[in-house]
Amino acid sequence: SMTIIATKGTLDWAYPPFILASTAAALGWNVSMFFTFYGLTLLRKDISDLHVSPLGNPAMPMKMPFGPDWFRSVAWNIPSAVQAVPGFEAVATTLMKQTIKNKGVADISELRSLSIEAGVKLIGCQMTVDLFGFKHEDFLPEVTEYVGAATFLPMARDADVSLFI
Repeated sequence: SMTIIATKGTLDWAYPPFILASTAAALGWNVSMFFTFYGLTLLRKDISDLHVSPLGNPAMPMKMPFGPDWFRSVAWNIPSAVQAVPGFEAVATTLMKQTIKNKGVADISELRSLSIEAGVKLIGCQMTVDLFGFKHEDFLPEVTEYVGAATFLPMARDADVSLFI
């Protein structure tokens, strides 16, 4: 069994928990995902507006999803000062989404659907729902539980693998 705690809601941080969950479930593992703080937004009904946040991410050189091969092969190290320019997050998000499409990688909505189809249990953090003023109706109907840490921690303790992402 596996438990995953998803704490971040950006496009790039949404991939690891859903890839790991859908893969583990496909391998026959019992998987539960606990979404808390900004990760909770990944359970919203519409997640088409996820963005990449490159600011302060020095491990994010960008390769361009267009142009000749030599241009596509360059890992562009974008200085932090440029990353802070208004609108750069939108540019980075557009480039990342195009790269994902060009490479044939499933988008987050598809990975989330695959996870649900494979039986991954999606659990929302009730404290975060209350803190951010959400309603259960804001989220997918497949989110069947909203619990706190005291309920989730025994699940994590009993799992063979527990991940914090």
